[in-house]
Amino acid sequence: MKIAVLIKQTPDTAELPKVSVAEAQTGAIKATMVINPWDEFAAEEAIALADRCNGDSVAISLGKEGEVDALKHALAMGVGEAVLVDESVVAGGDEWAIAAALAEAVRRQSDVQIVLAGKMSVDGNSGVVYAGVAGKLGWDLLVNVTKIVDVSGGQMTVEQVYEGGQETVTVPLPVVISVAKEINDPRYPSFMGIRKASRAKIPTLGAGELRVPASRTVRWENLRKPEERKTAVQIFDGATVQEKAAKLVDALLAEKVI
Repeated sequence: MKIAVLIKQTPDTAELPKVSVAEAQTGAIKATMVINPWDEFAAEEAIALADRCNGDSVAISLGKEGEVDALKHALAMGVGEAVLVDESVVAGGDEWAIAAALAEAVRRQSDVQIVLAGKMSVDGNSGVVYAGVAGKLGWDLLVNVTKIVDVSGGQMTVEQVYEGGQETVTVPLPVVISVAKEINDPRYPSFMGIRKASRAKIPTLGAGELRVPASRTVRWENLRKPEERKTAVQIFDGATVQEKAAKLVDALLAEKVI
């Protein structure tokens, strides 16, 4: 069994307060790029699951050629392999196109039964890409998972939280999972892990390797603010509720509402 973990490279949030207004307005933000903090929990769980199931783990990320710092961080933590998906394959598409590219990268791996992802990314906060990956793969999706209870017999049992409660769910493999931060405490990369990751050759999958359909991006143009609608409030007085209701009905009939 192989466990895939979806990784994103994002700006270091500790440096964002140092960004000037001019950089923010022009988009020329020069920040240190790191692994998305939410994805560290997913990477840690991938490592633990690989050990638990006597399997392998692979980190997959989409980005520009050479954007491998986040993947090397995952390798330094202990993830077994890493793959970069060249973002040119999505040709400026939206999250659905990104999900299609990542799903194709997962398919190219042998015997992946579990795909892990962080809850969201610090730069987008959409939390929709992993759902799109599940849809493209045709696999079940579990979100906000706080504990993986058991993996056996072609099934997985997890605990997941939702607003106001918690539940234990069992689903057949394969499955896509987004993990919450309560699931574990990510380890710090070891010195030996960092050295090994620094020498790692990370393969890149491009248009020649991935069969990703042409993306369709919806563009909204000539948007106009709706015309302002003026309303008025009318209070119906009467000695009894029935008298007030009768006046209300007469007014609604006069306005042809009923």
